[in-house]
Order: sequence, then C-alpha cells, then structure tokens
Amino acid sequence: MITLKEAMKLNKEELKEIVSDIKTRVQKSDINAYISLDEGFEGVPVAIKDNIQVKGWNVTCGSKILQGYVAPYDATVIVKMKEAGLAPFGRTNMDEFAMGSSTETSYYGKTLNPKDKSRVPGGSSGGSAAAVAAKEAIAALGSDTGGSIRQPAAFCGIVGMKPTYGRVSRYGLAAYGSSLDQIGPMTQNVEDAAILYDIISGYDPKDSTSARIENPGVSKSLNPDRKFKIGIVPSYIKDASSEVQKAYDKAISILQKEGHTIKEVSLMDARYDIASYYITAMAEASTNLSRYDGVRYGFRAESENLKQMYKKTRSEGFGEEVKRRILLGTFVLSSGYYDAYYIKAQKLRNLIKSEYEKVFSKVDLILSPVAPTVAFEFGSKKTPLEMYLSDVYTIGVNLSGLPAISLPVDEHQGLPVGLQFIAGAFEEQKLFDAALGLERALDSQN
Repeated sequence: MITLKEAMKLNKEELKEIVSDIKTRVQKSDINAYISLDEGFEGVPVAIKDNIQVKGWNVTCGSKILQGYVAPYDATVIVKMKEAGLAPFGRTNMDEFAMGSSTETSYYGKTLNPKDKSRVPGGSSGGSAAAVAAKEAIAALGSDTGGSIRQPAAFCGIVGMKPTYGRVSRYGLAAYGSSLDQIGPMTQNVEDAAILYDIISGYDPKDSTSARIENPGVSKSLNPDRKFKIGIVPSYIKDASSEVQKAYDKAISILQKEGHTIKEVSLMDARYDIASYYITAMAEASTNLSRYDGVRYGFRAESENLKQMYKKTRSEGFGEEVKRRILLGTFVLSSGYYDAYYIKAQKLRNLIKSEYEKVFSKVDLILSPVAPTVAFEFGSKKTPLEMYLSDVYTIGVNLSGLPAISLPVDEHQGLPVGLQFIAGAFEEQKLFDAALGLERALDSQN
C-alpha cells in the first residue's frame, strides 16, 4: 500500500485509482473493518472512526441508538484534513461508543485481526487499525480515551499515536470521557503519523479544552539521530507475557546500541491507574450518554408515554457494555458515593500525574509495553474485569494528558508486538524523533 507521504504527491487521476483499489480490497475482505464506504470530496483518502462527525454521513459510534443520525457539520479534524487535501473515506468499525478493548461490542459485528482472524484487532479503534494493517486504508483516524489508538495499533502491527490532551480539537468527536478523549493518527509508519498529526493538531476556539499554545509541527523537523535519556519501569514488565518481555528487552538493546541512555525509573502501581481511570471514565460516560434518549435524534422505541419511551429507547438502543458503564458511572456520582469514589479517583488522578512529572524531570521519554499480551482470541476474556485489565499500560497516559506513540517492535508466531514511547506534555517532537529512530534501527535489521 502506498504511504500517506507518497499519496499526497499524486494527482487527481492517480488518487482515483488508489480509491478504486481500496474499494476493491474492502469488497473482497472479510475482516469487517468498515461500516460503510462513504466518501468526502476528492483528495487523499483517510479512513475515519465512526465517532467523528463528517457532514452528510451517518455517524453512529457503532451503536443502534444512533441509527438514522446524519452529521450536520464537520469535526474540526475533518475541516483541517480537507484544507490539507485529504478526504474522509469510509466509517471504520469500533466498540460501541468507544467502550471496549476488542471491537467486539459494535452493533455492526466484530472486526477481525488481519494478522490472525481468530483474534481481536484491539479496541476501540479496531476498525481503523485493521483497515490500515490489511492495506484497506492508507491511513486512518482513531480516538484514544484509555489506549484505544495505541492498543489496536500494537495488536495489528501499525503505528498509532495519542497526542497531548488539548493538542487536537475534540470538536465533532462524540464524547465518551471528555477529560480523557483525544483524536490521533493511525498509519503505516512513523513519518506518516507525524504528517497526519501536524495536519489535525492546533488550537481550536470551538473546543474549550483546546490548548492555546504554539504548535510548530513535527514532521518537517524529524530527526531520528537525536539521543535521549529513556526511562524503563521494571516493575511494569513482571506482569507482561514472555512475548512482550522479549520485545521490550530487544528494544532496550537496540536503543542502547543507537546511543540512547537507559535509566530505570519507578511509577505508582498500575492497578491504581485502573481504579482511577474506570471511575473517571464511567462517571463521564454516564453524563455524556444521557443525551441519547430518543427525543432529538437516532433510534426511538415504540412507546405509550414519555417515561416508557426513555426507558425502552435506552434499554433497546444501548449494548450491554455501554449499559454496564452508564450504571457504574451513575453509581459513583450518586449521593453518598460521590465522595467515596469519584472524589478519591480525582485525587488519585492528580497523584498519578505528579508521578509522571517527577519521572520526566529525570528522563526525556518512557519506554513501556502497550498491552500485557499479544492480540488475544475472541471470547478469551471471560469477565468485564479481565477486559479492563488489558488497558493497564495505557490508561495512565490519558489520566495525565500525555502524548504517546505505539509502534511494532517484534513478532511472535505472526502476531505483532508493539511498544510505546511516552513523553511529557506537548513534547511530541521528542516522541516522533525517538520512534522514527527505533523504527529505522528495526528496519535495518530486517
């Protein structure tokens, strides 16, 4: 598949051929990466996760409750893409309302991992990751609330990048956890991720959480030869599978040979990240999803009165995982439990953020696993808690509002193993430079 950088140099006729080729691939595919093949205007085609508004498209967040909804406007990232000559192409499948780690909870059925169709592609941006990995997309946009770009990127063997909170506008992104969500690029390589990141990033007055600070861009200043002090967290690795540990050791060895300084650092037990994240995310989800009631848009259940309509619409329109998270979120926000759970989770969140700040006073970057294992088999996670624990290495980044990038480092029996670099807030240049250097070193070994 042609890269994003190469595609941006093509003329209209050449791009039409690329679009035609992608359509043919998707029509022959059985991985269910796309919900539909909507097209924007003429330009370089980029697949769009089904929770990002594209004017005139059905946008359903992978849910029954939004069936029939047509987006009346473009998200800011779509406006920026169009201005740069990129065209939104195709709605990619996702866990319903971005709630999941496997793209199994979608109303449109599960997406398969193109590397092994018995295994999950990760989630919630599994459709975007699978499309890029299967060469059914040049590049894609995903959203990352607790690892939903980086984890599917790791499982499918592509590059996935989560920007600093506030660096990319959330205007036009269907909200799951408003203090956690960020849109980011999912691409074939690090340079393409940097190019797409530059296009979609920047201050947006339509988003009250958008950071009003200088945004110089990274793609034109990429330097894979820069040397960094990179922190590793030994306590994190003990719970990872042997495949992930092997990839981690391999990456450390390569980074040392490339001239980087490796320094052991410590972070709070990641179990606290899990507790703080899921209380915070579910509380915010409970509030954000209250707007889906059958009154204004989307699915409406047949009912005899208003109260029954609310109840039936939400009962029939939402899937089991979404209902579970709404209930838990409502519980932790309720009278008598707000102080016991939600307030404590926010105090813990501040503590987690301060832990990262301390580490970044000593090192430039952190190298970490993305997930405890390679892509797992469908149905292998027997309880919701088992699924939640698969986010253990990614959610601290979202709680702290930091940027991170996942890239494939190794392979085990055909299954990719991804690792992530984490940087301090608004230090995306360091992130991309280190990732490009590691990618180059890995390529030279193959």
